[in-house]
Order: sequence, then C-alpha cells, then structure tokens
Amino acid sequence: MAQHYFDSDPDAASRPSTADLVLPDLHLRLRTDRGVFSPDKVDLGTRVLLETVPAPPPEGRLLDLGCGYGPIALTMASRAPGARVLGVDVNARAVGLARRNAAEHGLGNARFAVVSPEGGLATDQGAGAAEGAPTAEELLGPFDAVWSNPPIRVGKGVLHAMLRTWLGRLTPEGVAHLVVQKHLGADSLQRWLDAQGLPAERVASRAGFRVLAVRRSEGA
Repeated sequence: MAQHYFDSDPDAASRPSTADLVLPDLHLRLRTDRGVFSPDKVDLGTRVLLETVPAPPPEGRLLDLGCGYGPIALTMASRAPGARVLGVDVNARAVGLARRNAAEHGLGNARFAVVSPEGGLATDQGAGAAEGAPTAEELLGPFDAVWSNPPIRVGKGVLHAMLRTWLGRLTPEGVAHLVVQKHLGADSLQRWLDAQGLPAERVASRAGFRVLAVRRSEGA
C-alpha cells in the first residue's frame, strides 16, 4: 500500500526536493520530501486557491488547515505581515519542512504545529520544534480566517470531523476558504457544510476546482 500523506509519521524513505510556488505577488522555492502531499510541485488546487482568495485580514489569527510543507501558510504570512499565521498538519515530516521554509524565507509570523486528527497538539512535534512553538491553547483560536486545501481522500468521516472541529474555531466574523476538486465532491461538501450550520458559497470555479467561502451561522 502506498504511503499516505495523512500519516502522522511517514515511513517513506526521505528524498529531499524543492517545489516552486509562483504567484503574481510571490515566488518561493520550498523544500519538500517524499511522504508529504504533492512533493514534486505545488498542487494545482492550492494554486487556484491562492490566486482567487481575497486578501487575508491584515491582523489577527489566521489558520492554514492541512498545511503540508507550507505554501498556503507562507502566502498568508507574506500577504499579511501583521497577522499571526498558524499552519497545522498531522504529518510531522511536512510540518518540519514548513518550519524550515518559513525560516529560510524570513517569514517569522508563520508558526507550525503537528496536530492529532482530533485537533489537539500531537506529542511528536517533528523537526524544528523549539521553545515558542504553538501551544495547545493557541490551537483553539479563535481564527479570523482559515485557508485550506483539505485532504478529501481521507474519507468523509475523517474529513467531516476535521472540518467540524476547525471551522468551529472561527471568530463570529471569520471566513474560511476551502478549495475542493469538483469530481471529488465539492458540491456535496458544500451541501454538507450548509446542513452543519456552516453556510458555504462558491466564490470561484477554475480548472475543475471549486473555492468555497464558509462562515459560521449564529449558534454554530
């Protein structure tokens, strides 16, 4: 069975590489490795999200849910230097790479944590964890914005539990932007979000991907 990027501790042999994130306002060369999501190039869905999402809030707490090696979190940090950006992932190898990428590009307002599938702080924080790393309390937010290319292929049960947990940590005025492939269930996910009291609006559609803007309804 192929190594899955949602594993907390990938056992795929390390083979370091790089991937270029090229956007109209940003060009970053990012360190990658086997055992993480899209190690050979920045995923098309991620690029669609980053090229269509509105500017992040200039201040406050911003979250990249399922950060991988960091392209979304580092874009948030670059576009909102006055904000505090948190990237979270269950994959310790990916989080270690994200920390290194942030340091190499001087994006000190981006921090990263390895989390459990339930949304808590994992015991093993991976490479580069140091004093000043995010605390369990910081994971609770609340967050003014969430950007995510969520791991659709983990299955509906895991995906839905993850989204209920983290979208529930938005501020009342906060907005999450999610990118999902149409043929992997973007439209059914939108209906599910609506049913959970998380109204979702399609704000972009490109190259087979939907970008959904999600808010918390009162009482959600």
